Amino acid sequence: MLNEKTKSSTENTLSIALLTGGGDRPYAFGLGKALMSEDVALDVIGNDELDCPEFHEKAGVNFLNLRGDQHQGASLPRKVLRILSYYAKLIRYAAKARPRIFHILWNNKFELFDRTLLMLYYRLLGKKVVFTAHNVNARTRDGNDTGLNRLTLRIQYRLSDHIFVHTERMKTELMEAFGVSGNRITVIPFGINNAVPNTRLTRAEARERLGIREGDKAILFFGNITPYKGLEYLVTAFEKILSTRPDCRLIIAGKPGGDEKYWSAVRESARRGGESGKIILKAEFIPDEETQVYFKAADVLALPYRHIYQSGVLFLGYSFGLPALVADVGCLKDDVIVGKTGFIFKPEDPEDLTKALEAYFASDLFADLEHRREEIIAFVRQRHSWQVVSAMTMGVYAGILGAHSSGELETV
Repeated sequence: MLNEKTKSSTENTLSIALLTGGGDRPYAFGLGKALMSEDVALDVIGNDELDCPEFHEKAGVNFLNLRGDQHQGASLPRKVLRILSYYAKLIRYAAKARPRIFHILWNNKFELFDRTLLMLYYRLLGKKVVFTAHNVNARTRDGNDTGLNRLTLRIQYRLSDHIFVHTERMKTELMEAFGVSGNRITVIPFGINNAVPNTRLTRAEARERLGIREGDKAILFFGNITPYKGLEYLVTAFEKILSTRPDCRLIIAGKPGGDEKYWSAVRESARRGGESGKIILKAEFIPDEETQVYFKAADVLALPYRHIYQSGVLFLGYSFGLPALVADVGCLKDDVIVGKTGFIFKPEDPEDLTKALEAYFASDLFADLEHRREEIIAFVRQRHSWQVVSAMTMGVYAGILGAHSSGELETV
């Protein structure tokens, strides 16, 4: 039986449910670990991919693997049964959950349901809902927006007690496109990916594993291959720069997704470079334990995106001290110090990307890359540490509960 002191301490502990949607393991892991360091009582709703020893080793932290296996090779009936079972478990959990704050990092499989009926259900249960909008409207980015999509987004944003975004531009879009009041939006940094191992593997060892010679200049494209990421512009620019810098190599590492026609065209272009030994194509999901190989072997990260709000790949690269060449889209340029952490080029413009590659390989940044890597690591740790993110997040939690208890919370 709890004594009075222990009972009082337990009752006063901030209790949070972190709803991960079964995706984006790096962000869920980073925020979860940071909140654990704040001695928050934490329920983490996840799946097999997110399940890890760290979420089982501390008192007050419950990892609830409601989603289980999400293997894509399952049959359609199996997938349907799996997702329906998950939603049933989630609904039962919410009805009995102790946490007063539900923090949604990502929606689940049926976004229209999640944005409307599930949100309303949480509110009817008396939960205070915090939502992290990693993309204000991803369908605008992907070119397939609809009126129904905008309507359900508006409902979710209106039903949220507070919304986190990663840039001021995203906050402005939320206010102007969806009518969210500014006092319900907080801009927080995108936390550094700390779910990826960073061992004693050296640059030379990483390059040897990928078959890159010491004198080669290695350019990295990393992450899911989808149309909005503009890989075709990088492949074209790479072909151009080979005429002046034949010692360049292009590494493409990531899983193709979405548009098969798009991927077929990009693959054909990359295949020609692969036959000459200039392009290394790893067209598959890269597991966490293999990620460091690519970032340590590369000399620069390229983000030739056509549309984006913010990119976790940029900060993953920075965490390994890797400079970046970024297209001037979204708010990517806000996190690049030209000549210090990377360079910026015009989007959808292979010519300008080629110029950026030339500028980088002729720069002091590249010439002194070994030393500059440490400076980049220090830069990203100062601006995007999970300690900074968790402190801001905890402040919002406290504000919501404080306003609720005093009757001052804005009603929706």
